[in-house]
Amino acid sequence: MKVLIVIAALVAYAAAQSCPNIVSRAEWGARAPTGITYLSLPVPFVVIHHGASGSCSTQTACSGVVRSYQDQHMDVNGWSDIGYNFIVGGDGNVYEGRSWDKVGAHAPGYNSQSIGICFIGTFTSSTPVNSAINAAQQLIACGVGQGNVAGAYSLIGHRQAVTTECPGDALYAEIQGWPNWDANP
Repeated sequence: MKVLIVIAALVAYAAAQSCPNIVSRAEWGARAPTGITYLSLPVPFVVIHHGASGSCSTQTACSGVVRSYQDQHMDVNGWSDIGYNFIVGGDGNVYEGRSWDKVGAHAPGYNSQSIGICFIGTFTSSTPVNSAINAAQQLIACGVGQGNVAGAYSLIGHRQAVTTECPGDALYAEIQGWPNWDANP
């Protein structure tokens, strides 16, 4: 029994070590959600998005963009919170949206069974900077390590869930080379 406890602690420690820096909702100045629905974990899908916005390269600038996404989602779309579970900035940080355990509003048909990760910027003709790509890949590995994302998850682009240009042609081509890419979800 003690051996199992030690192994579980080592696995948890290793998972925590593989997690990228996550800027909390309090740190980026999030508004309180107006409602919450919880996910059943682990989720079988990870959905990649782009914000179709300007880019950012500092925590201050990226926090401002994330707040603008939340304002758009809540004030214009009428959603209960920012739609994404996590947002990745050009500064290499990950920004906490709805986090691991809450249903997002980012991909119809997949919201209740996925984690939505949005890259800040527009990626039709270029990909995100390497630090952002690395942070997103590290975030997915972190989710698997913590048991929030299924080990055999399927990775898809937003355009596979609904007719849209998201996550942009360049980012969509990029994610097709990532682990667990699923061309036919």
